[in-house]
Amino acid sequence: MQIHNLKRKTKNKKSQLVARGGKRGKTAGRGTKGQKARAGHKIRPEIRDMIKRLPKLRGRGVNSNKSIQTKPVIVHVSDLSVFKAGETVSPFTLIEKGIISLAAGRHPKVKILGFAGGVSGKGDKVSVAAVTVSGCTVSASVKAAIEKAGGKIEA
Repeated sequence: MQIHNLKRKTKNKKSQLVARGGKRGKTAGRGTKGQKARAGHKIRPEIRDMIKRLPKLRGRGVNSNKSIQTKPVIVHVSDLSVFKAGETVSPFTLIEKGIISLAAGRHPKVKILGFAGGVSGKGDKVSVAAVTVSGCTVSASVKAAIEKAGGKIEA
């Protein structure tokens, strides 16, 4: 091999000429006139308008302080009058008896409440059978009433 037979590994790149001196004449592929034809043109992005409409403190909207936890279904003590002594009260049995219904195809969390002084209009004198409560959260007054009747509360 001789020097005059050598070839470059990569060819020389020619810088592509644009506009009047190059391949693309006159407007250089930019159409004619206007903001888009100018050098250094800046067009405001569409998404910026949407961002501007949002409040300055993002995430502080209507639902910002809403809890993501599912709230329990509230059952009043008087609704437990359907159960006889010795039966268990759980979300499953409450659904079977028709007191509550499935929430989005799932068994909901249940909280059993007893209103003091008849605030609910159901009265504060409610007879509670000796039932076993499992899988439900219970208020302090209901816990006392069930244990007084001879029932028990399981975690």
